[in-house]
Amino acid sequence: MKKVTVSGKTVDEAIEQALDKLSVARDEVEVHIVEEAQKGFLGILGGKPAVVEVKVKPDPLKEALTFLRETIQQMGVSASVTEEIMKDGVYFNVSGEEIGVLIGKRGQTLDSLQYLVNLVANKNSQEYLRIVLDAEGYRQRRREALEKLAMRLGTKAIRTRQEVRLEPMNAHERKIIHTTLQSVKGVSTYSDGDEPNRRIVVAPK
Repeated sequence: MKKVTVSGKTVDEAIEQALDKLSVARDEVEVHIVEEAQKGFLGILGGKPAVVEVKVKPDPLKEALTFLRETIQQMGVSASVTEEIMKDGVYFNVSGEEIGVLIGKRGQTLDSLQYLVNLVANKNSQEYLRIVLDAEGYRQRRREALEKLAMRLGTKAIRTRQEVRLEPMNAHERKIIHTTLQSVKGVSTYSDGDEPNRRIVVAPK
């Protein structure tokens, strides 16, 4: 974290000098007044300058982005990361070679990276930041595959009049299954088991 300690005739003057040294705006820093300016005898002799410690506020998104890029590099994967701000959060999109290593089985590695990136981002954030990590459109492809799977198994449950149990999924993927079948007549869904083996059960009504 960048910080400087600066003195000046007044607190304001010291802060301005610090901002100039750090090349940042006033709203990008935190200011700690170490000493107020003191006038000397008769306002002339023995006066003391104001001393302030000014440090740059951490940028949660920059910290998260830097963490992600360094982690990908340490994993030995050649990839680039772009940032996109959306209504429901910030999206980090990863593209490059050997992207499958970052996705992992059923997206488990990608989910783990997303969890860590959110931890880093929210460590110093005043408001909660939601970061979604994607790799060359994997999230959308996975969503579409889960929606098709839900419809297929919903049809099977209605036809056989028997419950159908899916493989264990994370909470986000279970929600996709629940939502997809919510409006389908003749079936209901519920979750069964404990994490990380919690799964969806599709049941005929």
